[in-house]
Amino acid sequence: MLLYLSQWIQDQAAGTAWADPLSALRVFRYITVRSAGAALSALALSLWLGPLVIAWLKDLKFGQEYLDKAQEAGTDKNQPFTKKGVPGMGGILIVLVVDLTTLLWAQWNEFIVLTLVSLLVLAALGFYDDYKKLTEQKPAGAAESLKLVVQFGLAGCIALSLWMLPETRPLISEIQIPFLKHAVLSDAAWVGGLITVLAIVGSSNAVNITDGLDGLAIGCTLIVTAVFLIFTYIAGNAILARYLFVPFVPGAGELTVFCAALIGASLGFLWFNCHPAQVFMGDTGSLALGGVLGIMAVLIHQPFVLVIAGGVFVLEIVSVMIQRGWFKYTRRLYGKGNERRVFLMAPLHHHFQKLGWYESQIVARFYILCLLCAVIALATLKLR
Repeated sequence: MLLYLSQWIQDQAAGTAWADPLSALRVFRYITVRSAGAALSALALSLWLGPLVIAWLKDLKFGQEYLDKAQEAGTDKNQPFTKKGVPGMGGILIVLVVDLTTLLWAQWNEFIVLTLVSLLVLAALGFYDDYKKLTEQKPAGAAESLKLVVQFGLAGCIALSLWMLPETRPLISEIQIPFLKHAVLSDAAWVGGLITVLAIVGSSNAVNITDGLDGLAIGCTLIVTAVFLIFTYIAGNAILARYLFVPFVPGAGELTVFCAALIGASLGFLWFNCHPAQVFMGDTGSLALGGVLGIMAVLIHQPFVLVIAGGVFVLEIVSVMIQRGWFKYTRRLYGKGNERRVFLMAPLHHHFQKLGWYESQIVARFYILCLLCAVIALATLKLR
């Protein structure tokens, strides 16, 4: 919006005495300037709206009155307070701030529209899930089948829309692998479509599963988004993309502004979500944030980079898959009541709680691991 406004002002001033003084408004053409503005605006807006949103959620009695998995399993013995009563649905704050700041600072194109619409769809799905958990006497949330139908449906629509447009069809039909200069497959729309769907659905659920400790999911999301801030800028710059042998995607540079807005909003939310948390993002935030990470990875032709950068998310969701799979297998093998487990508890962060680690220790160490994954992901830019 600010870009269009600045261009309109310059057009109106053309040929007048105001033309030269107002020429400074040309800085809004630069993605770097608008990204910095988006990050700072999102951070300031989050810090300002945060207390208001938390108070609003408390007034609506949207506090978590049920025991979380750690409390049910008794893995929070080192924690001197309970998390009951802390408001959920804090993802509303993140989604609201990201949408507003992106619309304010970005140049609107199909990538921005697709990302923002997807963010709202997944946030609405998460909101429904959170609402059922926070208002029902037996908090089960939305049916897992319903969540998967919406996620797969959205991912399928994105894959189909990208394939139908000639300018974005290579994002689906060509398969790009990190560490390699050129696509390993071409005219492989079915493979690309499957990768697209799995990247979006898998990322959405992986972040959702990771959201189990104060500050864990949002901090790791912040780190991964910082990686994609760099990748989206390079993908949208023809010179840098050619130099680094990264697929050039016209218009993808505007996703840099979205990433900057998400970083600012995440920093602001982390202020209230760090241990001890004043608010939880809930599925409203985790499903939406995970989904848009997957969507951005697809839109810049780097879904496998997300697997590397989001290594913590991958470990979390794989731990759940292994635990469930082994549990069901041993139940069939040995009978009910004789099941086996690989981890003391899944997801992985609860396994370390069972080992006696403090919550803040786990979060800090997972941050370190996430940073290492981010460095490896960035290294793929040169190791090609």
